[in-house]
Amino acid sequence: MSMSDMLVRLSHVAKHFMKGKEAISIFDRLDLTIPTRDFVAVMGPSGSGKTTLLNLLGGIDRPDSGEIQIADARIDTLSEAELARWRAANVGFVFQFYNLMPMLTAAQNVELPLLLTHLNKAERREHVEAALAVVNLADRAKHYPREMSGGQQQRVAIARAIVSDPKLLLCDEPTGDLDRHSADEILATLTILNRELGKTIVMVTHDPAAARYARRTLHLDKGHFVEKELAA
Repeated sequence: MSMSDMLVRLSHVAKHFMKGKEAISIFDRLDLTIPTRDFVAVMGPSGSGKTTLLNLLGGIDRPDSGEIQIADARIDTLSEAELARWRAANVGFVFQFYNLMPMLTAAQNVELPLLLTHLNKAERREHVEAALAVVNLADRAKHYPREMSGGQQQRVAIARAIVSDPKLLLCDEPTGDLDRHSADEILATLTILNRELGKTIVMVTHDPAAARYARRTLHLDKGHFVEKELAA
């Protein structure tokens, strides 16, 4: 596979946090490559750096040293304003607890990222309808979060994450708050996004059953990866 097929490249990335006067090292010299259209599950013990990794990939955290290249952007060199624009155009986030606005309908929640773009109202509505259709919630567009199940709320959150057509989806325990049936529906949706729509997905999970939906699993421990391939 050529380097041009790689969507994500981390080279010698270091990251630490201060705990009082003590520096806690999360990563020392972390290397990672993720091909375009990959679906990677990241597992590991609590405190191993899983969420920090997602935050680095999404440009929420910056590395102390090393390089982070996503597609044709060196995101570790971007200014805060450039990073915000890059993130809005290239990355979708899905969290464990949905983060929906309770006073907005499903469609209005999905539309939120588009309010930062130059799309007009009709174009935004078209994008929202398409995103809700992908997650099989076209009939829930006018429902409020309180009128939907946890699984439906998470599918709204996924629609919000994909509405601006990002290259990369970052999912932090996306099924952690759901029962098995709802979790499997969410994971099936992510599989469709990956295999049929070509989205590159990095999913942090503690659930081996969830990890089996991914193309491969990376085990993160003490700032290093141990890779275990899964059947495609």
